[in-house]
Amino acid sequence: MKYKLLSFCIFIFLAIPVGAQAITELEPAGPVYAIVEPDVRNEIKQEVAQRWKQQKDKYQEKIHSYQPKNLQQLPRAESDRSFSVDMTYTLDRDLTDRDGKVLYPKGYRFNPLDYMSLSIGLVVIDGSDPDQIKWFKESPYSSNHRMKLLLSGGYAQSLVTDLKRAVYYLEKEVADRFQLAAVPCAAVQQDKHIQVTEFLVQEGE
Repeated sequence: MKYKLLSFCIFIFLAIPVGAQAITELEPAGPVYAIVEPDVRNEIKQEVAQRWKQQKDKYQEKIHSYQPKNLQQLPRAESDRSFSVDMTYTLDRDLTDRDGKVLYPKGYRFNPLDYMSLSIGLVVIDGSDPDQIKWFKESPYSSNHRMKLLLSGGYAQSLVTDLKRAVYYLEKEVADRFQLAAVPCAAVQQDKHIQVTEFLVQEGE
């Protein structure tokens, strides 16, 4: 009886692959039609790609059209002019430590250039003025990367590509502190003060 049961199990075991193989070799039993529905995976990929393209275009547009809210716009210089700026600052309130002890009283005056030196200078142009852009390219400041380029107008991103250098915006606080009044101009440290030079750029030069 034991041998008959073993023989029967072996027969079943050997018969299974034969049966599976027979099933895979069956011929179609009716008409076959091509699948006309689009592949869901391809649809999802296309949707994601389209949304990314839309977001990317909007993001790039924002970068190219960005200007800070406190951008300080300056008029074109009417003549060559140079003047000195005293950087002395007067405290408008008491400066205290964490215990409330007054370190420097209101009205205290000091010149930060007595304690430090500026490693960079500033050159400011109106980035929407082709004449000033041309002036900058031909000036010694163009190749001097210790001079930080600031814009009082125009868009930085387009000039980054054109000039192949970092470009920043002139904000009101900086313009007020350095007493910048016209462009193009440059501001550099000389001894204990800032020397500001404005340049006359003729139209169409």
